Amino acid sequence: MEKPVIKVENLSKAYQIGQIGSGTISKDIDRFWQTKILGKEDPFLKIGQTNDRSVKATSNIVWSLKDVNFQVNAGDALGIIGKNGAGKSTLLKLLSRVTGPTKGEIKVKGRIASLLEVGTGFHPELSGRENIYLNGAILGMRKKEITRKLEEIIDFSGVERYIDTPVKRYSSGMYVRLAFAVAAHLESEILIVDEVLAVGDAEFQKKCLGKMGDISKSEGRTVLFVSHNMGAVNNLCNKGIVLENGCVTYNGTVQHAVDFYLKNNNNFATKKWAPNQEPSTDFFKLLEVSVLDSENKVSLNHLISSEICIEFTYEVLKDNQMFTHGFNLFNNHNIHILSSHDKDSNNLIIPVSKGIYKKRVVIPGNFLAEGEYNCSFAIMRYNPFQVEFHEMEVVGFNIIDENGDNTARGNYTGKFPGLVRPLLNWK
Repeated sequence: MEKPVIKVENLSKAYQIGQIGSGTISKDIDRFWQTKILGKEDPFLKIGQTNDRSVKATSNIVWSLKDVNFQVNAGDALGIIGKNGAGKSTLLKLLSRVTGPTKGEIKVKGRIASLLEVGTGFHPELSGRENIYLNGAILGMRKKEITRKLEEIIDFSGVERYIDTPVKRYSSGMYVRLAFAVAAHLESEILIVDEVLAVGDAEFQKKCLGKMGDISKSEGRTVLFVSHNMGAVNNLCNKGIVLENGCVTYNGTVQHAVDFYLKNNNNFATKKWAPNQEPSTDFFKLLEVSVLDSENKVSLNHLISSEICIEFTYEVLKDNQMFTHGFNLFNNHNIHILSSHDKDSNNLIIPVSKGIYKKRVVIPGNFLAEGEYNCSFAIMRYNPFQVEFHEMEVVGFNIIDENGDNTARGNYTGKFPGLVRPLLNWK
């Protein structure tokens, strides 16, 4: 039977923008009377709004989280996904008891080790060794327990040479290495990690993800992990929730959570920039990008067997320019699938005059696997090679296998593994 170690019920957190207080003494007194004396709901919170940064506010009360409900079982690794400002960090601060909820309840069974920001819980004047003991004491561990883990922590962190140096002299990478090593090795039942792995190098990130996987799968401890790296979330976690404007919009398996987030946030089959907001250089300006189907219609969803055309419309701002085009394709886990250069472009031989141009790149059918994709566009010069312009995530599209398109699938009903799914000849 699954045992919940974290249970969140109707959790909400409100913040006030601008000045503290209601603005007048009479309203402050009324607020104190209603909330502290009578124990009623704060009347000013009733007019609060969800935390949507894209719309103009009509209230100075913002709900960073609103009526959030979920539970985490022992041994689960929960990925918390959402755009910047969705409420992810606020949720982790509430779970870590850094701040208190405005409404709702959090039930936690076990000790929590949190890694919310680089150097959280470290005293800058103390050495790395002393901070290990300090963090362990905060978690309620005895000195003997910490000493038993000390060498393992120092070895994992890779900062042994500087372990007796005050941490205020550490680089941000050294900080996060030691902080993660402490949080992961001290014996807490729940580990909370918020995006700090972005500071470390690739080798250390891989090491951290491996350790968190061991914590969850081998040691039966619980991990809560916030990251914008969908590949890391998908590899580490078994459950996922998606936050949007402070509300939970999906709660389920991590694969479905990642797919839900990417499908609703990343993919757009056409993009046109407003005047004076186009991505540009001193001689080049990108105006519009569209994903087209075989009938030259803008389309987000494409069958596996169908050819996909991506059209780039741009403006050359100066005469006599010589350059070529580049295209990069990424999947929904931010894995770089391919890169293509227009190496035979006439632009490399004949200078281009000022004006508006279109360029198309075609992805053949029966090449990409099912899933969500996004692409970037680049402008390069040769001799010597130099990237003059590179804009990420200009458009996106989905590859689907529906309407009886079973060319490669046959009678197989599952989702094919792998990054690509070409139609190969068998003999």
